[in-house]
Amino acid sequence: MTLTFRNLKQSPDDPVAAWPTEAVQAALERGSLAHWHRLAIVVRSDPWGPTARRLEEVLRHSRPYGVAEVMTRMLERARAEWERRERGEVAAEIASLLAASGLSGEGFARRIGTSGSRLSTYLSGKVVPSATLLVRMRHVAGACPPLKAAAGYPAPSVPDPERAARQLAAVLGLVDSLPFRVKRRPLTYPVLARL
Repeated sequence: MTLTFRNLKQSPDDPVAAWPTEAVQAALERGSLAHWHRLAIVVRSDPWGPTARRLEEVLRHSRPYGVAEVMTRMLERARAEWERRERGEVAAEIASLLAASGLSGEGFARRIGTSGSRLSTYLSGKVVPSATLLVRMRHVAGACPPLKAAAGYPAPSVPDPERAARQLAAVLGLVDSLPFRVKRRPLTYPVLARL
């Protein structure tokens, strides 16, 4: 039996990426192995893309016998594989940033505000750092320009050591000018009635 899409401009011969949700549902419910295979190829190539989202939507409300479980498993595996690859890409970038920094692993970890063991989990891909930590790594390695003020946020301040020294001297002078306090007797509190 030949698959046709009813009330749609698209045909089963069109690229799968052009199929609307109704076409994906028709392919799952009335299509053949060849249609499912074409759908799987597109989903595997972009498991969070529009076609994968359409498939996900169809599988939420329609469970075509036999094919629903297979397509659900295929989508889960495709996403897991992409996540594994993405973790590998992040780990490779971190290794590159570590090398570019010229620091030891421990030194790099300290500069980004983490431990050496945590850095090791980033390098292995077991753990993925937050986006802000990845940006910090890029700054430490000199791989991106200095921070600029983002919309609504003040520009990061660069500490001026001379100004900080003057402020510290002023605070210490103020402390020295405070009168010495004589020990006072301990405060007494009213005894609360016992229950």
